[in-house]
Amino acid sequence: MGYYDDHSDERNKVRRKRKSGTFLTGFVGAIIGAVLVIFTIPVLSNQGLLPYRIQANQATPNNKDIGQKTVELNVNTDTTRVVQQTEDTVVGITNIQSTNFWSDQNGKTEAAAGTGSGIIYKKTGNNSYIVTNHHVVEGATKLEVSLTDGTKLPATLLGSDIWTDLAVLQIDGSKVKKVAVFGDSDKLKLGEPVIAIGNPLGPTFAGSVTQGIVSGLNRTIPVDINQDGVVDWQEEVIQTDAAINPGNSGGALINMGGQVVGINSMKIAQQSVEGIGLSIPINSAKPIINDLERNGKVNRPYMGVDIKSVDEIPAYYQQQALKLPGNINYGVAIRQVTPLSPAAKAGLKELDVIVEMDGKKINDVIDLRKHLYQEKKIGDKMTIKFYRDGTLKDTTLTLTGSSSQ
Repeated sequence: MGYYDDHSDERNKVRRKRKSGTFLTGFVGAIIGAVLVIFTIPVLSNQGLLPYRIQANQATPNNKDIGQKTVELNVNTDTTRVVQQTEDTVVGITNIQSTNFWSDQNGKTEAAAGTGSGIIYKKTGNNSYIVTNHHVVEGATKLEVSLTDGTKLPATLLGSDIWTDLAVLQIDGSKVKKVAVFGDSDKLKLGEPVIAIGNPLGPTFAGSVTQGIVSGLNRTIPVDINQDGVVDWQEEVIQTDAAINPGNSGGALINMGGQVVGINSMKIAQQSVEGIGLSIPINSAKPIINDLERNGKVNRPYMGVDIKSVDEIPAYYQQQALKLPGNINYGVAIRQVTPLSPAAKAGLKELDVIVEMDGKKINDVIDLRKHLYQEKKIGDKMTIKFYRDGTLKDTTLTLTGSSSQ
């Protein structure tokens, strides 16, 4: 005997309605989802949430590809333009020195003692000229220049100057295609963007590019020329936070006009210091470069004296040997006068203490050298005030040219 459910027709109707509702809901949801995907992809791409390179494949019913779209990002900027314009003007320099270690049959061999960078600044006929740092080429028996295309050329050292840390090299210019353009470092502004190009740590990182800003202008950095612990000079430099590392020395500091505004020279390398790179202003370097290229040395005014700062002399000798008045604790003491020199002709003698030049107070040796090298020329006259046996005297001398003081 069968069982009859008089509610079965109603249940079937409900089931059919639920199925049709489910199908309709899913169909609408699929359409909405597709629309959202179509409109969301460009938005996400514009916001940088998707990779900038998107491949869109369209398929036929038989799953065969009929086309491909590629979206490319334009990465040309002022920085890339400047780098492309100047990168070939910056070269690598290898300092090769003789050594007796594992020597050959002649008792000596040659090996790379260090690497640095340089800037091709001039091409005349078959010759090209490179400026770099003095400390990059110091002690070299041979020098080798590496161009950006990998070409290696022997280089001749035309001249080098320890005081400004600059040197000029000459190479065969037949493969040189570009030369650097010097800018005006006096027009630099704090915060102005700059680019450093060089070879940090040697050939492995050749042609490295770093970017930063001008962090400081007219900085003075004490320099111990002869490594005796006494400051001999105050180097005037540009400060930048563009990364400058060993091997960058002699490379270019470039403004956004593609002009060389500085020659990278050093960085302050202390554990607690980061982002202080130093560059020689190109306006200061230009006359030095010209002298080194033409004469092999810098023609500076010459006095003919061996000197020492008074503040480096014990107080006892200031009083007993130099016989300075009690209120005079500055100046430059003369230790020796070269015969027939401008100083000798002006009557200066050993133990005289120079305290003034052309009306300007001279505190120490650095003051004297700055006045002599930066404000005077060969042939100029210079008035000097000095103490001798406790008495203030004055004289005038005529400067001649000679090697560095």
